[in-house]
Amino acid sequence: MLSTLKSAVKAEDTRKKILFTLMMFLVFRIGAHIPVPNIDVAAIAELTEKAKLLGFFDMVSGGAFKNFSIFAMSITPYINASIIMQLLTVIVPRLEQLAKEDRKKIVEYTRYLTVVLAFIQAIGVSIGFKSALVDTSFGSIALIALTLTAGTACLMWIGELITEKGIGNGISLIIFAGIVSRLPSGLFYLYNFIVERGAMGFLVVLLFAIVALAAIVAVVAINEGQRRIPVQYAKRVVGRKVYGGQSTHIPIKVNSAGVIPIIFAMSILMFPGTVAAFFPNSSIAQAITNLFDYSGIFYNVLYALLIVFFTYFYSAITFNPVDVAENIKKNGGFIPGLRPGRPTSEYIAKVMGRITLFGAIFLAIIAVLPALIAGILGLDISFGGTALLIVVGVALDTMKQLEASLLMRSYEGFMK
Repeated sequence: MLSTLKSAVKAEDTRKKILFTLMMFLVFRIGAHIPVPNIDVAAIAELTEKAKLLGFFDMVSGGAFKNFSIFAMSITPYINASIIMQLLTVIVPRLEQLAKEDRKKIVEYTRYLTVVLAFIQAIGVSIGFKSALVDTSFGSIALIALTLTAGTACLMWIGELITEKGIGNGISLIIFAGIVSRLPSGLFYLYNFIVERGAMGFLVVLLFAIVALAAIVAVVAINEGQRRIPVQYAKRVVGRKVYGGQSTHIPIKVNSAGVIPIIFAMSILMFPGTVAAFFPNSSIAQAITNLFDYSGIFYNVLYALLIVFFTYFYSAITFNPVDVAENIKKNGGFIPGLRPGRPTSEYIAKVMGRITLFGAIFLAIIAVLPALIAGILGLDISFGGTALLIVVGVALDTMKQLEASLLMRSYEGFMK
């Protein structure tokens, strides 16, 4: 990895891409500290501390939500729009055909949907935080909603610029930058913890660091892990030439769903607690808050089960064994020992089911374990399993794209 970074810095075109990406990060961090008008930031910060879902949004936005800046909603509406469009391309045949023929059109629809969702979410946030508004008039709420929507649209544009002129996937890197920006405050908290507790505090932090390092190694191994199904293509004789006959494979990733099942499960579980936070004097709301406490057994068991469910759900939507088997058959291929068609699709579905189960259990463990360990050790760390999966996944993907860019540059130099 270090040799790749060294080579990237030496190459002029790659160095420019890296500098451009860093400049966009700087713009993002500056925007995260520009406050929205007519808002009591102290009241927002207090509510964010109480509501766990809002705390998750604050972590993803890199503290922009707690400051209620123009980037408070981060890139979340774009992620929601992308997921919705991905689901619609499976459900609606017209969109499925359009996704195969004209991918740019799907990207354009995603942008429009992002703006619509951002505006709806901004109105909901403005009304939900009415107690924190300095001015509760219609004009003030409209101004806040438009400012937040414009901030999300600006982040979407920055993300696309990074993808086009920088290194890596811009949208993912914005989330990555937001999470990583919280690391200094986390390290400062651990330092204060050691100072207050002495030798015992040092042992606790050391144990937590070992667990975190083991989790990172496991995430890297699982993200890179895949099950390869061998595929053989028959030989075809056309005139005096022989085509085909090569062997290849279908790579099925162990963690094909990524971090999306965790986001779905977390959103559902934290919604009751977030709503209850708006009614601090209600006994029912207090009971709901205690029931959905992130360190409780009920919450973590339900959290793990929902992650397993959504992993299967998302994998079933994004991967169709029947289409894969049909494509293999059309190209004159077959899996050794299986007939083309239905037996092939059933075999692929069976393998996919087993791999998905392992990936789902892994996601559940990674999502639950850091919070449980931190609770047992008495650490108040917001950098949980979700953040770990996002950071490691984005870092691996960016390094792969960087290596591919350097490799392409070497080939171009060789061809010249």
